Amino acid sequence: MRKQFSVLTAVLAGATGMAAIASPAHAAGTIKIAAGDDTYVSSARTSVAFGGETKLVAGVIGKEIKTSFLKFAVPAGTKVAGARLILTTQAASASTVSIRQVASTGWTEGKLTAATAPALGAVVSSAVPGATLIADLGKIVKGPGTYSFALSSTGAAVRFNSAEAKSGAPVLEVTTDTDVSPPVPATDYKNCTTGANLVPSCGVLWGAAAGGFTTAPRDQALKDWEKLSGRTSTIFHTYHKGDELFPTKAEIAMTNDAAAPRVLLTNWKIAYGSTWAKVAQGQQDKRIDAFAARAKAYGKKFFLVLNHEPENDVVATAGSGMTAKDFAAMYRHTILRLRAQGVTNVVNVMAYMGNEKWMAQSWWKDLYPGDDVVDWMGLDSYVSVEAGYYHYGKFNDLLDRAPTGGGTNWYDWATKQHAAKPIMIAEWGAYHRVGKTTDKSAVYNSVLPELAKRPAIKAIVYFDTKKDDEGDRDISIDSTQSALAAFKKLAADPIFKVKLG
Repeated sequence: MRKQFSVLTAVLAGATGMAAIASPAHAAGTIKIAAGDDTYVSSARTSVAFGGETKLVAGVIGKEIKTSFLKFAVPAGTKVAGARLILTTQAASASTVSIRQVASTGWTEGKLTAATAPALGAVVSSAVPGATLIADLGKIVKGPGTYSFALSSTGAAVRFNSAEAKSGAPVLEVTTDTDVSPPVPATDYKNCTTGANLVPSCGVLWGAAAGGFTTAPRDQALKDWEKLSGRTSTIFHTYHKGDELFPTKAEIAMTNDAAAPRVLLTNWKIAYGSTWAKVAQGQQDKRIDAFAARAKAYGKKFFLVLNHEPENDVVATAGSGMTAKDFAAMYRHTILRLRAQGVTNVVNVMAYMGNEKWMAQSWWKDLYPGDDVVDWMGLDSYVSVEAGYYHYGKFNDLLDRAPTGGGTNWYDWATKQHAAKPIMIAEWGAYHRVGKTTDKSAVYNSVLPELAKRPAIKAIVYFDTKKDDEGDRDISIDSTQSALAAFKKLAADPIFKVKLG
């Protein structure tokens, strides 16, 4: 339930629709922010998570006590003049409901249980709800940041709509002096275009890498995939290493096709045959300069990922040349040298794995090369559709993985630590093991509701292959007919109708 930023007096979309999107102008107003996470816990079922429920509950039912939790993210740059929480009541009682502030880190709705719930803080507001509960939170919400609250009661239970309900989702209404303009209606994506750093003015960029781990030419594989899915892949994802010449003739042709406008997203393992430390020391400057000349000759803006998923390549031993700090130094050196060579059409994406194991490493934080050389935050992440198998879940689960042992999940980390950066899901997919065919529809059906909750996501890029690099996972969109139908429905949504500016 990770809805976040809506706009001036706009009614938030429910869990099945997209929130309105702000565009700059000059008028003060009200920002309505949907809950990024909302759920409840039960004292009688302490290990059960209720994040998928359409209700929030606060109070006593028999010997069971239920407490609800909500999380809201106030966008960077917001000048807060006041704030209030608005909840829609499903079933009222005469009970007083208390609102308490709680910690925002270490929990998400999909995993929160009574056993893992944050400690309840002091009461910041209380009310007996009628058709709605409205609580003044202006003394707590004073500026940008993430705010979390608990709903509790010692009386008979009260039920409220959660973000999963068809209407009446929880809202943090912020009165603001921030300049905002009337929103683009949620159903109108006719004028969404890419601007600076290829960030769309509204909507979400749609992309794919097709034919992975096969000998099929990437351009033809993508064209075939586009026919199968029913939509042109605005982002064409390719992969290169070392001294390979790119953009290739095929990539140039694909991104010059007026009938099917596309932008290139290419991953470059620049240190191939070398080390990150050697690149940072200037030992691959000839390689960088040769690419700089080709990039300038290409002329069009394109996305560049330097060594995607670096966590998997880190050798933490000092002097290995492949430590996390070596990666950051390599990244900085490469981007700064490209700029020094006059390259202005490269848009940089820092693409993480976001894996629990790696996020828990002491060196993980050292990978980041600096906001001045990163344009987009990227994530490569996948989910299984086989219940009980590794990383089983839906679209939200590939975004919300947190460090082993606890801590902030990837999406919350990225939006808090690098709030000004748009997010690209640079690789994503749903898989089952080869020979264990399982329907993927639930994952594909979960994408739009999650995008509605997560406005920082500005691009998603599917990685399609019948077999992964180890030959045992099928990430294709058509492993079942129902999966393909669900994916085609997703692809057809107008939110992905973004024009390349």
